[in-house]
Formats: sequence, C-alpha cells, structure tokens
Amino acid sequence: MTRKQARRKKQKKAAWFKMPRIRVAHVVAPLVAIGAVIATYLASASMLDRPIRSIEISGPFQRVTALQIEEAISAEMADGFVSADLAVIQRRIVELPWIDQAMVARRWPSRIRISVTEQVPAAIWGERGLLNVRGELFVTNARHIPAELPRLSGPEHRSADVAARYLEVRDQLIPRGLDLRSVHLDPRGAWRMTLLNGVDVRLGRRDIDERTDLFLDIVADIITSRAAEIEYVDMRYSNGFTIGWSNGARSPVSDPEAGADKMLALRGTH
Repeated sequence: MTRKQARRKKQKKAAWFKMPRIRVAHVVAPLVAIGAVIATYLASASMLDRPIRSIEISGPFQRVTALQIEEAISAEMADGFVSADLAVIQRRIVELPWIDQAMVARRWPSRIRISVTEQVPAAIWGERGLLNVRGELFVTNARHIPAELPRLSGPEHRSADVAARYLEVRDQLIPRGLDLRSVHLDPRGAWRMTLLNGVDVRLGRRDIDERTDLFLDIVADIITSRAAEIEYVDMRYSNGFTIGWSNGARSPVSDPEAGADKMLALRGTH
C-alpha cells in the first residue's frame, strides 16, 4: 500500500514538469515569413541601389564653386543611390569655407540634388577673420576683406558677445543718424567703440549695460549735433561721463539725469 502511494506522488510531481507540445509548423512558418520579408527587402534594395548618375547643385556660388562641392563629396558619390549617406554628404559640404547650410536629397531614379547657402559676412573679426550675421567666426584668415564692414575684436571665445553688442548699439544709433565703425573688447574685459564719424566711446569694464544705456539716451544726441567738435566720450564714471573736445577741452557731466541745463549747455557751446 505504501509503495502505491509513493508511486502516485511521484507521478503527480512529475506532471508539474511536463513540457507542452509545440508543433514544428507553428515555429517554422513565422521564421519563413520573416526570412521572406528580409530577402524581399534586400533584393529590392539591391535593385534600387543603382549607381548615382548625376548631381544637381544649386546656390549663389559667389565664394564657392560647384566643382569644389563635387570634389568634397566625391568619395560618397561612389556609393549607390540608396546606400549613399546623405548626412555624411551634407556634413562634407558644410565643412567647406563659406558654406553656411546645405540640403541634400535623392531624386529618382539616380540623381542627388544639393542646395547650398553661402555665409554672409557681417563684420571683420580681428585682422583677417569674418563673422556671419549670427556672430559666428566662419573664416579666420580671409584673403579678401570687404572694406565697408565694421571691425570687431576681442578674445576669440567672446566673438558672439562682441557681435551681439555691436548689433544692439548699432540698431539704436541708426535712427539718430550715427553708425558704428568698430567695437573692441580687450583681454581685461574693457569695452571701447568707435563711431563712423571717428568719435571714440570708452565704456570700461564695469556696469557696461548701464553705461551703454546712458550713452544712447543722452550722449548720442549730443554727438549728433556736435560730431565734428568731439574727439571722445569717456563713460567710465559711476555718475556721469566726460566729453573730450577736438580743441583739447574737457566737459565732465557728473549727474546727467539731473543736469538738464548742463545738457543744453553742451549742445550749444563748450
């Protein structure tokens, strides 16, 4: 009796580990279907990946030629129409000097279309560098420097800051009939600007935003009416500024907000 009970327990225990039966067809059929899809894809890609027959390049081409672009991407053009890496082609083009942006697309059946935009120089940086309209240094040693561009200078990593201040001040000077010739930031952090009429504006290292506002709100109007007689404006004071006249005289203004009479006097005589 005891042996029969032991056999029953073993049989019951063994039933817990009984593996389910799976038909081979249920496993093989999905694998075959997946393999067929992959094979079809590879076959289709192989048929579509024909050699690239032509390249269409459009752009202004004032500083860069279509031949330079073709040479830059010649290695990538050896790939097929489908396998060609458009991101790599775009990167190769943008790495060229004077190229700002590039768009690359496939055109059936075997043509690659490229559209490029050249950099627009907005200012000279240092001696021979050029900044674009975003204040980015895109050429460090230009062979041809447009003489009409303003000159900006400073530590190379501050080029965007200098460009931003130039644009901000210039936008507010233009309505007053003034313009900027140069903006300089020295290694110690001192700012200096020169107007197109030759007047030198010294801002210093501290309270640059406040001093710039004071210059734009009050001093710029004085310069507009007396530009030929003014040599420089020194804004490096905590409560005012000094105007240096061409004849060597100096006119300090200690409290420009309260000194309306002084402002009128400066406009009229010195």
